[in-house]
Amino acid sequence: MDEVTLVKTRLQAGIWEGELHVPEAVNTLPEIEVTYLDQPVQGHTLSEDPEREGVWFFRFAVPSELLNDGMQTFVFSDRDTGQVLNSLTLMAGDVLAEDIRSEMDLLRQELDMLKRAFRRHCIETGSN
Repeated sequence: MDEVTLVKTRLQAGIWEGELHVPEAVNTLPEIEVTYLDQPVQGHTLSEDPEREGVWFFRFAVPSELLNDGMQTFVFSDRDTGQVLNSLTLMAGDVLAEDIRSEMDLLRQELDMLKRAFRRHCIETGSN
């Protein structure tokens, strides 16, 4: 495999951590760009793993000022090629809870409608 990959290892204390795997066939280390709503975001570091060749530690501190109600997505990509290497999606707040509750209510209503239609079908066809 001759592609650069960024693999998430964990998210802890607001810091997304991953490993950047750069195969020998790749001559230059990619410059990783983090974007939010198509705007660049600072706060990431890249450091070489001293024990494994071609592996780099990537860390991104999620800016607290960008955390809001709803969904936020941070995209990690190669600045030169535009290749998306990974992403982080965070969901938070009351808006999300209301969305889930309204979606659940809609599903219940549809299920009730299907149950009524099925019962009516059973009565009309004489099935029990």
